[in-house]
Amino acid sequence: QVQLVESGGGLVQAGGSLRLSCAASGRIFSTYYMGWFRQGPGKEREFVAGLRWNGGWTYYADSVKGRFTISRDNAKILVDLQMNSLKPEDTAVYYCAAARSRTTSVDEYDYWGQGTQVTVSS
Repeated sequence: QVQLVESGGGLVQAGGSLRLSCAASGRIFSTYYMGWFRQGPGKEREFVAGLRWNGGWTYYADSVKGRFTISRDNAKILVDLQMNSLKPEDTAVYYCAAARSRTTSVDEYDYWGQGTQVTVSS
């Protein structure tokens, strides 16, 4: 079993930055893939960024490429999402998730955190 807990959400003005963290515990393996997803009001949950825990793969949705950076801290077992140049359309609940295979599909992620709210004001 894997437990994921997100933190770092909040309210920020457009153009600002936020850093989200995902603390992982339990049977998390170096071969797992970690993803950040978001779900805006009235929208479906969508992939934002992902990486392989032991390196070799990172991937970003086109909507955040160049603005968001996903990274990991193996010692602290954290996966962070640095979000810069935030836009009102980035407003959503952000979720951390873990999968056994490389994927951007919501349905193929096995473990999920509870989510953290990010609100970007114009």
